[in-house]
Amino acid sequence: MSKPREGNEARPQRGVDEAMGAEQMERAAVSALNEAVRGLGAYHMNACVKCGLCGETCHIYRADPTPENLPAVKADKVMSFYRRYHTLSGRIAPFLFGARSMTPEVLEDLVDDVYGRCTCCGRCGLHCSVGLDIASTIVTGRRILAATGKVPADLQAVVKNQLETGNQMAITQDELKSTTEWIAEDLKLEMDADVQIPVDAVGKRILYLINPREVKFFPLSLLAAAGVFHAAGEEWTLSSRFYDVTNYGLFSGDQQAAAAITRQVMEEAEALGVEEVILSECGHGFRAFRWEGPNWLGESYEVPMRSVLDLLLEYLDAGRIQVDPARNEARVTLHDPCNLVRWGGVSEQQREILQRVVSDFQEMVPNRENNFCCGGGGGALSMSEYGEIRVGSGQTKVDQIKKTGAKIVATPCHNCADQLLDLSKQHKLGLDIQSVVELVFNALVLD
Repeated sequence: MSKPREGNEARPQRGVDEAMGAEQMERAAVSALNEAVRGLGAYHMNACVKCGLCGETCHIYRADPTPENLPAVKADKVMSFYRRYHTLSGRIAPFLFGARSMTPEVLEDLVDDVYGRCTCCGRCGLHCSVGLDIASTIVTGRRILAATGKVPADLQAVVKNQLETGNQMAITQDELKSTTEWIAEDLKLEMDADVQIPVDAVGKRILYLINPREVKFFPLSLLAAAGVFHAAGEEWTLSSRFYDVTNYGLFSGDQQAAAAITRQVMEEAEALGVEEVILSECGHGFRAFRWEGPNWLGESYEVPMRSVLDLLLEYLDAGRIQVDPARNEARVTLHDPCNLVRWGGVSEQQREILQRVVSDFQEMVPNRENNFCCGGGGGALSMSEYGEIRVGSGQTKVDQIKKTGAKIVATPCHNCADQLLDLSKQHKLGLDIQSVVELVFNALVLD
């Protein structure tokens, strides 16, 4: 597996000459550090006992077991800042205690470690001998870099798109509406019914948030959801203004941007007068909106929200849709998205659904909160400079899939789906990658 480029020789420094000087950069970095290590955060900065157990739990280290890929080593670079600015020994004799000042050169060196060598999947913390939240320590590093203008350019561009256009791919309202119109026409033929995909409809029961990739590259996911909603008699709508379930502020470490993206969507939900927001299959989108959003905004939502997986299971339990698992004959396995399952607590709904809509379901091992990251999380798919390390880090996931003998991998996350597609091509696995709602739609029994 290729290694990230090395430090200052690899890329020009970002933000030093263009945005802020060294002293101003250090002040911004220290401020971000101080905010991140309040309360429990300070414990995690002091807890590592250097046992190395985290290595075997990390998909990146397993694929390339070099010291710089060890989670504790990456985290220690962030912890060194804490020692420098928050401990007496680090302030008096930083060279004796591995305490580093946040100079432009040191911050530049951190970029590869916290963005390129880690997806913040959290598995290392789950298996840490002392319970250290390594992923949150890495996120602290990302928050520092976001505050100093050192977010990788491609990732920052996605955040900019969301803030300026309302969605990560800068898709226009006209493009969204034209796409939904032809999807509705296809559904009318397929379902022999007057299927509609409402856009900007006021007073519907739910606002459905989707990944813009469903508009641009994967319309079958949106088609499937619309078909299931129609079969269930659901009252729903999309928004042409703010329909994006993703939030790349979570990945970049820019919490102000993350809060602004969250606020856009929640204000739109209130304006449309919906009863609840339903989040389509997106791992980090679920975590960002369901759990992190209220913290970023500093207040609870006026409109409740939940995953579409909860809604699909509700339809099945209530008999609102009828399904025939024989319509999905091929063996199916399930990849658990880290943000949805390990960080979000949604693990059983997708399994109950798949047990009802497919004929042959085979679990990966390990699974649920112990699953291995596929390698596509943490914004990795948006950072082209880390493409080789991203695909290379998926070897553990490839091995898991092969052992199941599955022909279809279901995953309730578009980032995971993109990564799994790349892995399938790289390793010539010949896999079909589908969302859960696609498999539900395939199994529908229509009147």
